[in-house]
Amino acid sequence: MTRALSDEVDDGSSRESAANEDAIGWGIVGYGWVARDYMAPGIRAAGHRLVAVADPGGASRATAEAEGARAHADIAGLIAEPEVEAVYVATPNHLHRAAVEALAASGKAILCEKPMAASLDDAEAMAAAVKRSGTFYGTAFDQRHHPGHRAMRDAIREGRLGTVTTIRIVYACWLDRAWASFQGQDNWRIDPAKAGGGALIDLAPHGLDLCDFLLGESIQDIASLTQARAQDYAVDDGALLIGRTESGVLANLHVAYNCPDVLPRRRLEVVGTKGMLTAVDTMGQTPGGRLTFTDGTTGVAEDIAFDAEASPFLEQVRAFGSALRRPEERAAYSAERDLHTMRLLARAYGEAGREPGRPRVAPAA
Repeated sequence: MTRALSDEVDDGSSRESAANEDAIGWGIVGYGWVARDYMAPGIRAAGHRLVAVADPGGASRATAEAEGARAHADIAGLIAEPEVEAVYVATPNHLHRAAVEALAASGKAILCEKPMAASLDDAEAMAAAVKRSGTFYGTAFDQRHHPGHRAMRDAIREGRLGTVTTIRIVYACWLDRAWASFQGQDNWRIDPAKAGGGALIDLAPHGLDLCDFLLGESIQDIASLTQARAQDYAVDDGALLIGRTESGVLANLHVAYNCPDVLPRRRLEVVGTKGMLTAVDTMGQTPGGRLTFTDGTTGVAEDIAFDAEASPFLEQVRAFGSALRRPEERAAYSAERDLHTMRLLARAYGEAGREPGRPRVAPAA
């Protein structure tokens, strides 16, 4: 049974000082499942404050108010809140651009959910808006902040793997038509106009970004295949991507909406000439998982310790808040790097025979 971040708040909030000088006043645009169950608890666990939420849905606003935040039906009300310093954008993908452009004009710091947008055109406009305004912007690649993934990067930098040759990632789940963030809400993730695609555009950004994070270099060459195999909707329910970095590291990503959740479905491997790192059940919103190093000479595997109690969302809030207070830390965030990830996704959909945002064509009878 997965451990909700709300449990982590109960366990850890007393350890955070109320006088935390890094405490940030947050706003959230789009108060759905991820914002409610992971980001908002992460804000509180970090000793920050969720000041206000903007969401057109009455149920979402009522939930936010019950948790102590002020609720607005539109983003203008949130922008007018003077205590809001940073805003987490967690709307459906096709609404990211309008939110980011409005926030950039307001001068508030922005942490926008991945993918940057439902289309490459929107992502390019967003990157231009934050560059023009000078606003502090980051894409919410929470997997960069999982303690297990940080431990993997440390081991790679220390040379434990020798020359890294390959990264292999499986990140899958079961997402059917009936899934909803709040009862009665539509499942926008299966609407090509709102999501921009399916499993590929939703799950592959994490893997592509992790390659950059772990290796210190991004994927440059990419090819892909998608499938619409098990689910009855218009977007892809699975994809395989292969990529290569400029230095020659190969990457293999399998992402899916058609894998039952009880099956093994979250695995990250980094292979080198001296050994292999394997992370199991680290990818996702929750803390924990297991990390091992297997020696390339003896074949002996050993566990690598990391903080299994800290969720990637908690660590993401801490890191973004620290960078907001300390501009010298902002080099860890790059709209241009994240735009490169969007270009890779667009190329991947092109390789698969479809541009993101367009529904798949049913095979001929």
